Amino acid sequence: MARGESPSVLEQMQQQWASMAGMAGMFVGTILLGLSIQPVYDIPEARAFGEEGAAKVGNVLLEMFFILIFTVVIIWLARKGLDFAIKAIVMFALWFSMFYALQPYSALFWWLIGIESVYLVVSSTVIIGTALMVLLHRYPEWYVVNGVGILVGAGVVTIIGISFVPVLIILFMVIAAVYDHWAVNSSKHMLELADTMISLKLPVLLVAPKSKGYSFLEEGDQVMRSETPEDMDWDDPVKNMPEPKKSGGDALFMGLGDVIFPGMLVISAVSFLPEMGPEIDYVFGTMHAGPLAVGLGTLVGGLAGYVALMTQVARGNPQAGLPLLNGGSILGYLIAGIIALGPTALWQDISFF
Repeated sequence: MARGESPSVLEQMQQQWASMAGMAGMFVGTILLGLSIQPVYDIPEARAFGEEGAAKVGNVLLEMFFILIFTVVIIWLARKGLDFAIKAIVMFALWFSMFYALQPYSALFWWLIGIESVYLVVSSTVIIGTALMVLLHRYPEWYVVNGVGILVGAGVVTIIGISFVPVLIILFMVIAAVYDHWAVNSSKHMLELADTMISLKLPVLLVAPKSKGYSFLEEGDQVMRSETPEDMDWDDPVKNMPEPKKSGGDALFMGLGDVIFPGMLVISAVSFLPEMGPEIDYVFGTMHAGPLAVGLGTLVGGLAGYVALMTQVARGNPQAGLPLLNGGSILGYLIAGIIALGPTALWQDISFF
Protein backbone atom coordinates (compact mmCIF):
# COMPACT_ATOMS: atom_id res chain seq x y z
CA MET A 1 0.00 0.00 0.00
CA ALA A 2 1.40 3.38 -0.99
CA ARG A 3 2.32 5.89 1.70
CA GLY A 4 -0.77 7.79 2.87
CA GLU A 5 -3.16 5.40 1.09
CA SER A 6 -5.75 3.89 3.43
CA PRO A 7 -6.87 0.26 2.96
CA SER A 8 -10.33 -0.48 1.58
CA VAL A 9 -13.17 -1.49 3.90
CA LEU A 10 -13.00 -5.06 2.60
CA GLU A 11 -9.27 -5.25 3.34
CA GLN A 12 -9.82 -3.86 6.82
CA MET A 13 -12.56 -6.40 7.49
CA GLN A 14 -10.32 -9.21 6.26
CA GLN A 15 -7.63 -8.09 8.68
CA GLN A 16 -10.12 -8.11 11.55
CA TRP A 17 -12.20 -11.12 10.56
CA ALA A 18 -11.32 -13.19 13.66
CA SER A 19 -12.43 -10.53 16.16
CA MET A 20 -15.55 -9.75 14.11
CA ALA A 21 -16.47 -13.43 13.92
CA GLY A 22 -15.89 -13.77 17.66
CA MET A 23 -18.16 -10.82 18.34
CA ALA A 24 -20.83 -12.28 16.04
CA GLY A 25 -20.58 -15.56 17.98
CA MET A 26 -21.18 -13.74 21.26
CA PHE A 27 -24.07 -11.82 19.71
CA VAL A 28 -25.76 -15.04 18.58
CA GLY A 29 -24.81 -17.01 21.71
CA THR A 30 -26.31 -14.44 24.08
CA ILE A 31 -29.63 -14.38 22.24
CA LEU A 32 -29.81 -18.17 21.86
CA LEU A 33 -29.08 -18.60 25.57
CA GLY A 34 -31.99 -16.28 26.32
CA LEU A 35 -34.16 -18.15 23.83
CA SER A 36 -33.34 -21.47 25.50
CA ILE A 37 -34.78 -20.36 28.87
CA GLN A 38 -37.76 -18.46 27.44
CA PRO A 39 -40.35 -21.18 28.25
CA VAL A 40 -39.39 -21.06 31.94
CA TYR A 41 -40.38 -17.40 32.24
CA ASP A 42 -43.20 -17.27 29.69
CA ILE A 43 -45.87 -16.95 32.38
CA PRO A 44 -47.97 -13.94 33.49
CA GLU A 45 -46.29 -13.80 36.90
CA ALA A 46 -42.84 -13.27 35.35
CA ARG A 47 -43.83 -10.34 33.11
CA ALA A 48 -42.57 -7.01 34.41
CA PHE A 49 -45.98 -5.31 34.17
CA GLY A 50 -48.24 -8.35 34.25
CA GLU A 51 -50.21 -9.89 31.40
CA GLU A 52 -52.22 -6.75 30.60
CA GLY A 53 -49.21 -4.45 30.88
CA ALA A 54 -47.48 -6.27 28.02
CA ALA A 55 -49.51 -4.26 25.48
CA LYS A 56 -49.36 -0.78 27.05
CA VAL A 57 -47.24 1.92 25.42
CA GLY A 58 -46.84 3.80 28.69
CA ASN A 59 -44.82 0.94 30.16
CA VAL A 60 -42.33 1.05 27.29
CA LEU A 61 -41.93 4.81 27.72
CA LEU A 62 -41.37 4.21 31.42
CA GLU A 63 -38.60 1.71 30.62
CA MET A 64 -36.99 4.24 28.29
CA PHE A 65 -37.22 6.91 31.00
CA PHE A 66 -35.43 4.61 33.45
CA ILE A 67 -32.66 4.03 30.91
CA LEU A 68 -32.18 7.77 30.46
CA ILE A 69 -32.11 8.35 34.22
CA PHE A 70 -29.59 5.55 34.67
CA THR A 71 -27.35 7.01 31.94
CA VAL A 72 -27.48 10.51 33.45
CA VAL A 73 -26.73 9.21 36.96
CA ILE A 74 -23.76 7.10 35.82
CA ILE A 75 -22.22 9.96 33.82
CA TRP A 76 -22.75 12.38 36.74
CA LEU A 77 -21.08 9.95 39.16
CA ALA A 78 -18.19 9.45 36.73
CA ARG A 79 -17.60 13.18 36.42
CA LYS A 80 -17.62 13.44 40.22
CA GLY A 81 -15.04 10.65 40.43
CA LEU A 82 -17.40 8.35 42.36
CA ASP A 83 -16.25 5.16 40.65
CA PHE A 84 -17.04 3.01 43.68
CA ALA A 85 -20.70 4.07 43.58
CA ILE A 86 -20.90 3.33 39.85
CA LYS A 87 -19.39 -0.11 40.29
CA ALA A 88 -21.68 -0.97 43.21
CA ILE A 89 -24.85 0.08 41.35
CA VAL A 90 -23.93 -1.63 38.09
CA MET A 91 -22.65 -4.85 39.65
CA PHE A 92 -25.82 -5.28 41.69
CA ALA A 93 -27.93 -4.78 38.55
CA LEU A 94 -25.73 -7.26 36.68
CA TRP A 95 -25.98 -9.84 39.45
CA PHE A 96 -29.75 -9.51 39.52
CA SER A 97 -30.03 -9.90 35.72
CA MET A 98 -27.62 -12.84 35.66
CA PHE A 99 -29.76 -14.64 38.26
CA TYR A 100 -32.50 -15.16 35.65
CA ALA A 101 -30.10 -16.79 33.20
CA LEU A 102 -28.45 -19.06 35.79
CA GLN A 103 -31.53 -20.26 37.67
CA PRO A 104 -33.03 -22.57 34.98
CA TYR A 105 -29.69 -24.27 34.38
CA SER A 106 -29.11 -24.62 38.11
CA ALA A 107 -32.51 -26.31 38.39
CA LEU A 108 -31.62 -28.55 35.45
CA PHE A 109 -28.39 -29.63 37.14
CA TRP A 110 -30.12 -30.69 40.36
CA TRP A 111 -32.89 -32.41 38.39
CA LEU A 112 -30.36 -34.43 36.40
CA ILE A 113 -28.78 -35.79 39.57
CA GLY A 114 -32.22 -36.65 40.97
CA ILE A 115 -32.73 -33.85 43.49
CA GLU A 116 -35.71 -31.50 43.39
CA SER A 117 -35.32 -28.66 45.88
CA VAL A 118 -36.25 -25.01 45.42
CA TYR A 119 -33.86 -24.12 48.24
CA LEU A 120 -30.91 -25.79 46.51
CA VAL A 121 -31.77 -24.17 43.17
CA VAL A 122 -31.98 -20.66 44.60
CA SER A 123 -28.99 -20.99 46.91
CA SER A 124 -26.73 -22.50 44.23
CA THR A 125 -27.77 -19.78 41.78
CA VAL A 126 -26.96 -17.09 44.34
CA ILE A 127 -23.58 -18.69 45.11
CA ILE A 128 -22.60 -19.03 41.45
CA GLY A 129 -23.70 -15.49 40.62
CA THR A 130 -21.86 -14.04 43.60
CA ALA A 131 -18.72 -16.03 42.78
CA LEU A 132 -18.76 -14.68 39.23
CA MET A 133 -19.13 -11.12 40.54
CA VAL A 134 -16.17 -11.62 42.88
CA LEU A 135 -14.10 -13.02 40.02
CA LEU A 136 -15.09 -10.08 37.85
CA HIS A 137 -14.09 -7.62 40.57
CA ARG A 138 -10.70 -9.24 41.24
CA TYR A 139 -9.70 -10.30 37.74
CA PRO A 140 -11.69 -8.47 35.03
CA GLU A 141 -9.88 -9.89 32.03
CA TRP A 142 -11.72 -9.84 28.71
CA TYR A 143 -12.89 -13.47 28.83
CA VAL A 144 -14.31 -12.99 32.35
CA VAL A 145 -16.08 -9.81 31.24
CA ASN A 146 -17.48 -11.62 28.19
CA GLY A 147 -18.67 -14.64 30.16
CA VAL A 148 -20.53 -12.50 32.69
CA GLY A 149 -21.80 -10.19 29.93
CA ILE A 150 -23.32 -13.07 27.97
CA LEU A 151 -25.15 -14.35 31.06
CA VAL A 152 -26.36 -10.86 31.94
CA GLY A 153 -27.49 -10.21 28.37
CA ALA A 154 -29.38 -13.50 28.21
CA GLY A 155 -31.21 -12.68 31.43
CA VAL A 156 -32.16 -9.18 30.28
CA VAL A 157 -33.39 -10.17 26.81
CA THR A 158 -35.55 -12.88 28.35
CA ILE A 159 -37.16 -10.77 31.07
CA ILE A 160 -37.86 -7.78 28.80
CA GLY A 161 -38.78 -9.95 25.82
CA ILE A 162 -41.51 -11.80 27.74
CA SER A 163 -42.81 -8.51 29.16
CA PHE A 164 -43.83 -6.68 25.95
CA VAL A 165 -45.61 -7.69 22.75
CA PRO A 166 -43.56 -7.38 19.53
CA VAL A 167 -45.29 -4.17 18.39
CA LEU A 168 -44.14 -2.40 21.56
CA ILE A 169 -40.68 -3.96 21.38
CA ILE A 170 -40.33 -2.55 17.87
CA LEU A 171 -41.44 0.88 19.11
CA PHE A 172 -38.87 0.58 21.90
CA MET A 173 -36.18 -0.37 19.36
CA VAL A 174 -36.97 2.56 17.05
CA ILE A 175 -36.81 5.07 19.91
CA ALA A 176 -33.59 3.51 21.20
CA ALA A 177 -31.99 3.56 17.73
CA VAL A 178 -32.74 7.27 17.29
CA TYR A 179 -31.40 7.99 20.77
CA ASP A 180 -28.27 5.89 20.17
CA HIS A 181 -27.51 7.74 16.93
CA TRP A 182 -27.82 11.10 18.70
CA ALA A 183 -25.88 9.96 21.78
CA VAL A 184 -22.93 8.63 19.74
CA ASN A 185 -22.74 11.06 16.83
CA SER A 186 -24.06 14.33 18.27
CA SER A 187 -23.81 14.64 22.04
CA LYS A 188 -21.19 11.85 22.26
CA HIS A 189 -22.16 11.17 25.86
CA MET A 190 -22.61 7.50 24.98
CA LEU A 191 -18.88 7.35 24.18
CA GLU A 192 -18.17 8.87 27.59
CA LEU A 193 -20.41 6.26 29.20
CA ALA A 194 -18.65 3.46 27.30
CA ASP A 195 -15.23 4.72 28.38
CA THR A 196 -16.42 4.80 31.99
CA MET A 197 -17.55 1.18 31.81
CA ILE A 198 -14.31 0.13 30.10
CA SER A 199 -12.17 1.85 32.73
CA LEU A 200 -14.16 0.15 35.51
CA LYS A 201 -13.95 -3.21 33.67
CA LEU A 202 -17.70 -3.78 33.89
CA PRO A 203 -19.47 -6.35 31.67
CA VAL A 204 -21.91 -3.98 30.01
CA LEU A 205 -20.01 -4.55 26.79
CA LEU A 206 -18.46 -7.43 24.91
CA VAL A 207 -14.77 -7.52 24.01
CA ALA A 208 -13.27 -9.28 20.97
CA PRO A 209 -9.44 -9.06 20.96
CA LYS A 210 -7.77 -8.40 17.63
CA SER A 211 -4.50 -10.05 18.68
CA LYS A 212 -3.30 -12.77 21.03
CA GLY A 213 -1.41 -10.32 23.22
CA TYR A 214 -4.41 -8.20 24.10
CA SER A 215 -5.25 -7.63 27.77
CA PHE A 216 -8.41 -5.84 28.88
CA LEU A 217 -6.73 -5.24 32.25
CA GLU A 218 -4.42 -2.71 30.59
CA GLU A 219 -7.20 -0.85 28.78
CA GLY A 220 -7.41 2.85 29.60
CA ASP A 221 -10.36 5.18 30.03
CA GLN A 222 -10.18 7.03 26.70
CA VAL A 223 -10.78 4.19 24.27
CA MET A 224 -13.96 5.23 22.48
CA ARG A 225 -13.30 8.97 22.40
CA SER A 226 -9.74 8.82 21.14
CA GLU A 227 -9.70 6.14 18.45
CA THR A 228 -9.76 8.67 15.62
CA PRO A 229 -8.11 12.02 16.41
CA GLU A 230 -10.10 14.95 15.04
CA ASP A 231 -6.91 16.62 13.81
CA MET A 232 -5.64 13.55 11.96
CA ASP A 233 -3.43 14.39 8.94
CA TRP A 234 -4.62 11.82 6.42
CA ASP A 235 -1.79 12.68 4.01
CA ASP A 236 0.61 11.24 6.55
CA PRO A 237 -1.48 9.38 9.15
CA VAL A 238 1.39 7.27 10.49
CA LYS A 239 2.92 10.08 12.51
CA ASN A 240 -0.43 10.77 14.17
CA MET A 241 -1.07 7.24 15.33
CA PRO A 242 -0.62 6.47 19.05
CA GLU A 243 2.17 4.25 20.28
CA PRO A 244 1.33 0.53 20.28
CA LYS A 245 -0.07 -0.78 23.55
CA LYS A 246 2.16 -2.87 25.76
CA SER A 247 -0.46 -5.60 25.68
CA GLY A 248 0.33 -6.15 22.02
CA GLY A 249 -2.96 -5.22 20.40
CA ASP A 250 -6.40 -3.66 20.64
CA ALA A 251 -9.94 -5.00 20.57
CA LEU A 252 -13.38 -4.64 19.11
CA PHE A 253 -16.04 -3.44 21.56
CA MET A 254 -19.81 -3.79 21.43
CA GLY A 255 -22.18 -2.45 24.05
CA LEU A 256 -24.42 -5.05 25.62
CA GLY A 257 -27.42 -2.97 24.57
CA ASP A 258 -26.52 -3.71 20.94
CA VAL A 259 -27.23 -7.36 21.70
CA ILE A 260 -30.13 -6.86 24.09
CA PHE A 261 -32.45 -4.91 21.77
CA PRO A 262 -32.40 -7.41 18.87
CA GLY A 263 -32.62 -10.23 21.41
CA MET A 264 -35.72 -8.72 23.01
CA LEU A 265 -37.58 -8.90 19.72
CA VAL A 266 -36.54 -12.54 19.23
CA ILE A 267 -37.90 -13.51 22.66
CA SER A 268 -41.04 -11.39 22.27
CA ALA A 269 -41.85 -13.02 18.93
CA VAL A 270 -41.65 -16.50 20.44
CA SER A 271 -43.66 -15.40 23.49
CA PHE A 272 -46.57 -13.52 21.95
CA LEU A 273 -47.11 -14.51 18.31
CA PRO A 274 -49.91 -17.02 17.57
CA GLU A 275 -49.01 -20.59 18.49
CA MET A 276 -48.94 -22.00 14.98
CA GLY A 277 -47.05 -24.99 13.68
CA PRO A 278 -45.86 -28.19 15.36
CA GLU A 279 -44.99 -28.18 19.04
CA ILE A 280 -41.32 -28.49 19.94
CA ASP A 281 -40.80 -30.02 23.37
CA TYR A 282 -37.49 -29.89 25.20
CA VAL A 283 -36.19 -29.83 28.75
CA PHE A 284 -37.30 -26.27 29.62
CA GLY A 285 -40.75 -26.42 28.06
CA THR A 286 -42.58 -26.16 24.74
CA MET A 287 -42.27 -23.85 21.74
CA HIS A 288 -44.25 -23.71 18.52
CA ALA A 289 -42.50 -23.90 15.17
CA GLY A 290 -44.21 -20.82 13.70
CA PRO A 291 -43.19 -18.23 16.31
CA LEU A 292 -39.77 -19.89 16.66
CA ALA A 293 -39.20 -19.49 12.91
CA VAL A 294 -40.03 -15.79 13.22
CA GLY A 295 -37.69 -15.44 16.19
CA LEU A 296 -34.83 -17.09 14.31
CA GLY A 297 -35.59 -14.94 11.24
CA THR A 298 -35.31 -11.90 13.51
CA LEU A 299 -31.91 -13.14 14.66
CA VAL A 300 -30.77 -13.58 11.06
CA GLY A 301 -31.89 -10.03 10.31
CA GLY A 302 -29.90 -8.81 13.30
CA LEU A 303 -26.83 -10.60 11.96
CA ALA A 304 -27.31 -8.88 8.60
CA GLY A 305 -27.38 -5.56 10.44
CA TYR A 306 -24.23 -6.64 12.30
CA VAL A 307 -22.38 -7.26 9.04
CA ALA A 308 -23.43 -3.83 7.78
CA LEU A 309 -22.26 -2.32 11.09
CA MET A 310 -18.86 -4.01 10.79
CA THR A 311 -18.26 -2.31 7.43
CA GLN A 312 -18.30 0.96 9.38
CA VAL A 313 -16.48 -0.29 12.48
CA ALA A 314 -13.65 -1.62 10.29
CA ARG A 315 -12.70 1.98 9.56
CA GLY A 316 -11.76 2.39 13.21
CA ASN A 317 -14.47 4.88 14.18
CA PRO A 318 -16.98 4.41 17.01
CA GLN A 319 -20.42 3.76 15.52
CA ALA A 320 -23.98 3.83 16.82
CA GLY A 321 -24.87 0.14 16.61
CA LEU A 322 -28.61 0.20 17.21
CA PRO A 323 -29.75 1.86 13.96
CA LEU A 324 -28.32 -0.99 11.87
CA LEU A 325 -28.80 -3.83 14.36
CA ASN A 326 -32.35 -2.89 15.25
CA GLY A 327 -33.20 -2.09 11.65
CA GLY A 328 -31.93 -5.48 10.48
CA SER A 329 -33.76 -7.30 13.27
CA ILE A 330 -37.07 -5.56 12.56
CA LEU A 331 -36.75 -6.28 8.85
CA GLY A 332 -35.95 -9.94 9.58
CA TYR A 333 -38.96 -10.13 11.91
CA LEU A 334 -41.32 -8.71 9.27
CA ILE A 335 -40.05 -10.92 6.45
CA ALA A 336 -39.99 -14.12 8.54
CA GLY A 337 -43.35 -13.27 10.12
CA ILE A 338 -45.11 -12.70 6.81
CA ILE A 339 -43.70 -15.95 5.42
CA ALA A 340 -44.28 -18.14 8.49
CA LEU A 341 -47.48 -16.73 9.98
CA GLY A 342 -48.96 -14.16 7.62
CA PRO A 343 -49.07 -10.37 7.98
CA THR A 344 -52.18 -10.21 10.18
CA ALA A 345 -50.51 -12.32 12.87
CA LEU A 346 -47.82 -9.67 13.39
CA TRP A 347 -50.13 -7.01 14.81
CA GLN A 348 -51.13 -6.85 18.48
CA ASP A 349 -53.73 -4.47 19.86
CA ILE A 350 -52.06 -1.93 22.13
CA SER A 351 -53.16 0.92 24.38
CA PHE A 352 -51.34 3.85 25.94
CA PHE A 353 -52.27 3.01 29.56
